[in-house]
Amino acid sequence: MAASRKKILMVAPEVTPIIKVGGLADVVGALSKALVERGHDVRIVMPRYAQMKRVEGAKPDARPLIVRLGGHEAYARVWRDTLPDSKVKLYMLEHNQFFDAPSVYVGPSGNEDDNAQRFPFLCRAAIDLTEHLEWIPDIVHCHDWATGLTPIYLNTTELDKPIGRAASVITLHNMEHQGWFHRGMVDYAGLPASVFRAEGLESMGEANMLKGGIYHSSKITTVSPTYAKEVQTPEGGAGLHHILALRKNDLFGVINGIDESEWSPETDPLIPAQFSAEDLKGKSACKAELQRAYGLKVLPDIPVFAVVSRLANQKGLDLLAAISDRLMADMHIQIAVLGTGEAWLEEAFRALASRYPGRFGAQITFSNELAHLTTAGADFFVMPSRFEPCGLGQLYAMTYGTLPIVRATGGLIDTVENYSEQRKTGTGFIFKFATEDALYYTIGWACSTYYDRPEDLVKLQQNAMGQSFSWDHSAGVYESIYSEAVEARKVQLLKVD
Repeated sequence: MAASRKKILMVAPEVTPIIKVGGLADVVGALSKALVERGHDVRIVMPRYAQMKRVEGAKPDARPLIVRLGGHEAYARVWRDTLPDSKVKLYMLEHNQFFDAPSVYVGPSGNEDDNAQRFPFLCRAAIDLTEHLEWIPDIVHCHDWATGLTPIYLNTTELDKPIGRAASVITLHNMEHQGWFHRGMVDYAGLPASVFRAEGLESMGEANMLKGGIYHSSKITTVSPTYAKEVQTPEGGAGLHHILALRKNDLFGVINGIDESEWSPETDPLIPAQFSAEDLKGKSACKAELQRAYGLKVLPDIPVFAVVSRLANQKGLDLLAAISDRLMADMHIQIAVLGTGEAWLEEAFRALASRYPGRFGAQITFSNELAHLTTAGADFFVMPSRFEPCGLGQLYAMTYGTLPIVRATGGLIDTVENYSEQRKTGTGFIFKFATEDALYYTIGWACSTYYDRPEDLVKLQQNAMGQSFSWDHSAGVYESIYSEAVEARKVQLLKVD
């Protein structure tokens, strides 16, 4: 039981396992579960997209939710449910004009400009939902740009209302996405014109939802300590580094956890054999099944290097595509790639699989079952990201004794310890620069460790599997941040009063 039970409203555009685009959804779902288990009252509000209409068990409210936008009222139907395998209360907002779409970030018309209405609607609806429920949270926890107007409402139109007493926290999952729209969005949202200024929403003549959320939130978090530092630099802040540096005393980096009920080699039902750090025999069966799934030669004594990722330049996978011919020529290895993304990268990996049958396999799709098998069966996990706010792939990989090969950035350097041949320590292999040669030679280092130092390899696997990435620890850190946010809000309101 938490020392100080809090009421927490999570506002999010996506939530695992309901609907997922990226790691944001995983964080919202898993963190909410962990906080409830620690005694907090956690509720999630999100849109009800088209495919969610098939979700069984949700019940609609008899009365509609009135959403008070600028100059007019709109309506949404509230569907109530609980997050699967938890006591987290879930509220899904049905509004077909905005959310009756198969995609999270593209509206029903297929026009991304719809987002200038869709997500301000979500932010306003989250505020009005608290009155609808007659439930006032202590904390409103917002996630990324799509929820960035919510803290602004708390500081402006709602300041003298019960919900205006709530503190706010915004989590920055990826600074590349900020929500840029025409200034007319401010009027549509029903916000005062005064928020459209440099110390708020305005950025280069447009409204920037993320910038506004950063300025108005009580506290700010990122998904790793290193990323919290990187966003304060021109390279990592995507134009908002000055603002984040200004608010550095309110900025915290919290490493994501993983859902150990889903990702555990000892209990995973999606892999052919379970295993543990003390008994790795089952990993060999997983490797053989992986090789069959990717059309690789089923050989127990060749290292498999795997990718489970969105196929994009940000992930550094263009580097892997560029060096794969050299790898195939110079090293006795196999490569397995799972994912979808940029068309040219998809085609590059298909071509490599065609060129090197039995040695290079590519599944240009996404399958949760295949993701589990690949993570469990591979020897090494290739994740050469140019930037990575936290990353979950390397956490899953280490849990299964699959050693990550990562670049020294963001959450990767916070979670992976570089192999020391002298001390026999480490949990993976790290390189500094995002270059083809750096990745090539680091894969070569891992390959030589596999063949020349097998006893070190087993030690590294056991080290990796001995790490704890439980959400319970991260939830404890968030408890402290919430407490600071509540106190900061009290001080702010005293000044206003």
